[in-house]
Amino acid sequence: MLKTIFEFSKTIIIALIIALLITTFIKPTLVKGYSMYPTIEPYNYLIVNKIPYITGEPSHGDIIVFKAHVYSDTGEEKDLIKRIIGLEGDVIEILDGVVYRNGEALEEEYIHGGITPGDMAPFTVDEGYIFVMGDNRPNSLDSRDSSVGEIAVSDILGRVDLRLFPFDQIGLINSNNDKD
Repeated sequence: MLKTIFEFSKTIIIALIIALLITTFIKPTLVKGYSMYPTIEPYNYLIVNKIPYITGEPSHGDIIVFKAHVYSDTGEEKDLIKRIIGLEGDVIEILDGVVYRNGEALEEEYIHGGITPGDMAPFTVDEGYIFVMGDNRPNSLDSRDSSVGEIAVSDILGRVDLRLFPFDQIGLINSNNDKD
């Protein structure tokens, strides 16, 4: 009897350790808005990978989840999902519907509608920060808005790597559309 209890306890402890390890390095996320449409749609269930920014640095084109320091109507802090457009030192400008990084127009086939509305004067991303934008530019609360602004690299929760739902779209999220 004692041996059975020991084996059962050992199994539970191992399962708890595995669960702790998994939740330390990945985070499931349910998307609620349209800011990343068409790449990511509302009610997509995603896996956010925390490892890339523990072992490395953010890259242009990564789709990330981060603490936005923006609050909902209920007073809860929102996590947002956006694409990295600029890294520290990059100069971002929007002119006539086109986003420029360091003077070069970005080819952004992933954006909804094909253009970025509104102009933005050249802006240099500060050290330790990134500049993010949603793929659905007319419907995205992102770094262009002063309530969000630049994102501290320390506020990044992880990179979106995998879509789990809807089932007919299970697979890797293509975040390599804007890689250097």
